[in-house]
Amino acid sequence: MELTTIDTNNYAEMAKAMGIANEGGTNKKKSSNLARLRINHSPITGNAEVKGKKVKMEVVSGGTYKLEIPDGPTYYAESIEVRPYLQRFMYKRYVRGQNDEPNRFVKTVMADTLNVDLKDNDGGFNCGKPAGYIADFKSLPEKTQELIKQIKRVRVVLGTVKLINPTDANGEEVTLDETPFIWEVDNRDAFKTVGSAFTQLAKMQRLPVQHMITATTEERTIPTGAVYYLPVVALDVTKTIELTQKEQGLFTDFLQWVQNYNEYIINAWQEKASSHDDEDDIEIVDGIVDIELEEGVA
Repeated sequence: MELTTIDTNNYAEMAKAMGIANEGGTNKKKSSNLARLRINHSPITGNAEVKGKKVKMEVVSGGTYKLEIPDGPTYYAESIEVRPYLQRFMYKRYVRGQNDEPNRFVKTVMADTLNVDLKDNDGGFNCGKPAGYIADFKSLPEKTQELIKQIKRVRVVLGTVKLINPTDANGEEVTLDETPFIWEVDNRDAFKTVGSAFTQLAKMQRLPVQHMITATTEERTIPTGAVYYLPVVALDVTKTIELTQKEQGLFTDFLQWVQNYNEYIINAWQEKASSHDDEDDIEIVDGIVDIELEEGVA
């Protein structure tokens, strides 16, 4: 039975529901749209008037967090406060479109661990990643190696976020309430950094929803000189947030959102898997026909 109530006295069940049961090394033997939290890696420029002349200038810095409101504006802030309700895990792979085909993502269902095979919306599992532990990566065929490099582990965080001193895309200050969000953390280093907070909570047997995580960013560069940013997180375990009926309702909504998303992916998997089976049947029939024709000619 799916839990829909936060019970602070039942850590084991709640840890599983909130996706942290497998953190800390102890276990190693679509509903309504959510705002999307991301890191904005490039600055945004705009027009400003200086001494009576319009000039281009930076209005939003790179390295800020951005919160994309569904069918609405995007807001920015240099730091945020996150109240995590739950986390899940998934794989995703970016596929560049060819000819008339658009760019797209292959995504799996969300689960509370990556130690199982996850159905994806392309009719396969794990976005094409082979099942099980790969002992010798270099021994794999080159195409398989390239495919695996394209597949990202994703830590999905759902909760509420408060942007500190938020602005709009023009750099103008705005007022923004605490907002329900989803954050797909797919950078390898960010995956570990954000996960450290959940690992600490799991080791302390604390529930994520009762604590706040503050986050800023730090700049990194790649050999080409390009700049990107990673999250820097700090977990506050000194204060425990009391729960109200509002939190109970939001927790239920987040669980329902994950369930609806997974149902969408599973439906896509069934449709694609069925079409793959039909193609295999056609190939088998074609092979039988070819054999019969060859035997007839002989």
